[in-house]
Amino acid sequence: MEERFFLYNDLMDTKTRFVSFMGENVRFDLAITMTDRFYGKKLVLDLQSSRFAIIGQDDLEEEGYLEHVFKLSEEDAAELRSFLSELV
Repeated sequence: MEERFFLYNDLMDTKTRFVSFMGENVRFDLAITMTDRFYGKKLVLDLQSSRFAIIGQDDLEEEGYLEHVFKLSEEDAAELRSFLSELV
């Protein structure tokens, strides 16, 4: 059997917050993982759509980023952005 070549293979302690809240039009069910791996950014998983992104303050300020990554309307993305701004 051929030996597997890993680019990295790390085991890390993480902290994950599970949160669910209602926006004006949509319910958000999120898992937010905090680790030293992403330079202070959070791994945000949308449990309903199976979409995820590594998000920091710079990403929240980027126009259209949340809309694109999570396939949200501008209004729904604004609600998510408001919530995530409290965390990052």
